[in-house]
Amino acid sequence: MQALIYSMLAGSSTALGAILLMFTGTPGKRTMAGLLGFAGGIMLVISILELMPEALELGTIPVFFSGFFLGCGIMYLLDRFIPHAHLSDSENLAVENPERLKINSSVLRTGYLIFIGISMHNIPEGLAIGAGLESSPELGLIIAVAIGLHNIPEGLAVAGPLKAGGLSNLKVLLFTLVAGLMTPVGTALGLLVFGISEVLIAGSLAFAAGAMIYIVSDELIPQSSSMHGHAANAGMTSGLLIGFLLLV
Repeated sequence: MQALIYSMLAGSSTALGAILLMFTGTPGKRTMAGLLGFAGGIMLVISILELMPEALELGTIPVFFSGFFLGCGIMYLLDRFIPHAHLSDSENLAVENPERLKINSSVLRTGYLIFIGISMHNIPEGLAIGAGLESSPELGLIIAVAIGLHNIPEGLAVAGPLKAGGLSNLKVLLFTLVAGLMTPVGTALGLLVFGISEVLIAGSLAFAAGAMIYIVSDELIPQSSSMHGHAANAGMTSGLLIGFLLLV
């Protein structure tokens, strides 16, 4: 139950991104860069100092490497084959591989595709929260906070084209909330296998580390640096330090 609560809170932060867009507009480059960098710093320190050592302690090296590369591989396949988007700066939305669903020029169609892509990306993130809680409640909470921060810009990415396409504020909010709530779906799937054996727990911890490191290297660092390099570095440094202090 605790895992599902944490993942629901983390997932619902996509709706916070939509609310920010509705009432204040898209945050500035510096704010977005710092937020993404901070989330990336926390994810990195959690993966390297907690998830990976715990996975090695509970399992063997082959299990560790299998889980880690599976986590990276799943995120790569989602990036490769599922249409999705990211904020390349505070004004523009970069849509990746939209041809996978034969996208047309409709702004609303773009919004629906982004919704599908982000929903799919949130499932492995939910698994990461569940894996962290298997290690300790504190680690699970820290992972949930980091993913929640990461989900705010994703909410902006979903809400922007849906709002521009003419949907009401209520419908935009519901779409972003549904996309975020795929996070507890991933957590629930993880909980089904965590209790089977210690080997699966070890593999799941390594999977979570691989998925989060992929997210940081493929999305958070490039996006934040393209918005504002100094703010991104300050955010990541702060995230690393705070994450380290929370874990020691």
